[in-house]
Amino acid sequence: MSKVGRRSFVLGAALAPAIIGHANAAPLKLKLSSSLPNDPKYANGRVFNDCLVKQIKAAGLDGQIEVAFFPDNQLGQEIDVINSVKLGVIDMMVSGSSISANLVPLVGALDLGYLFNSYPQQTKALDAGAAKPFEDALLKGANIHVIAWAYNFGARSVLSKKPVKTPEDLAGLKIRTLPNPIITECLRLMGAAATPLAFGEIYTALQAGVLDGLEHDPPTILASKFYETSKNYALTEHIFSPLVTYMSDATFKRMQPKLRDGFLEAAKKAAVDTRAHGLAVEKEALENLKGKGVTVVECDKEAFRKRVLPQTEAFMKAKPESKAVIEMIRATT
Repeated sequence: MSKVGRRSFVLGAALAPAIIGHANAAPLKLKLSSSLPNDPKYANGRVFNDCLVKQIKAAGLDGQIEVAFFPDNQLGQEIDVINSVKLGVIDMMVSGSSISANLVPLVGALDLGYLFNSYPQQTKALDAGAAKPFEDALLKGANIHVIAWAYNFGARSVLSKKPVKTPEDLAGLKIRTLPNPIITECLRLMGAAATPLAFGEIYTALQAGVLDGLEHDPPTILASKFYETSKNYALTEHIFSPLVTYMSDATFKRMQPKLRDGFLEAAKKAAVDTRAHGLAVEKEALENLKGKGVTVVECDKEAFRKRVLPQTEAFMKAKPESKAVIEMIRATT
């Protein structure tokens, strides 16, 4: 090969990564995982995906980016998927903040019982600066970007086979929690025999009597048909869990900057749309659960809250770096 030929080859190789995502190149294909069913109304993962595809098209990027959506644990259980995002094997995942606390303990602050009192308050706190410490920690500790914050479709409350109104009613009941120590401890303090279990295993465990119930939001309970096994829903509203869209740093870096900026803007707009959808369907899902024979009851929320409060103080003591952001959230009204 001549010197000119070698120079042309080297230049071409150097420029190749820069054209990823260019309008004249093949579309950049991204995998997006969700553990929830493929329900376009009640499953937050599917709703976010649909909003994202809509916003990508609105931004004129639909010829440059293709999002392949994999619901219902198709790419694996959540703990495996979040590790695959960390490693760059899977591009994106939409899930609660809870699952990433297994990689970066600071994120567990978002699961502390009764930290938030509503989803609008949560958005206000995150927009005011509370999001940044969590985003920085995930990028530094797990090579993961948070590209959008939305809501799970309602606060987490307790669905059980037996009625629950007080901590005493919850005592001894095997209640499924995420495989996350913060949520597990929250339910333990509330009085339950907290039982961590992968999402995909919940239904059969309820059927077999291995579980007495679970804690989750109304639309997820409806979409996953957990109401078929348990008929009492106590509105403990112990956790307002954020819905997070995670992106692998490897995927982030391989996107051409201009395309990436457009995509990130589309993801943020999709999150806003998903928030509005979530607030609307929470009440509708509760009514639908009643129609499925579920008894929805108010409970002694203050009694549960008092039991759980020491968890936040212990968390701040164990992780002093969390104190400032927790106090910022508490001060937001």
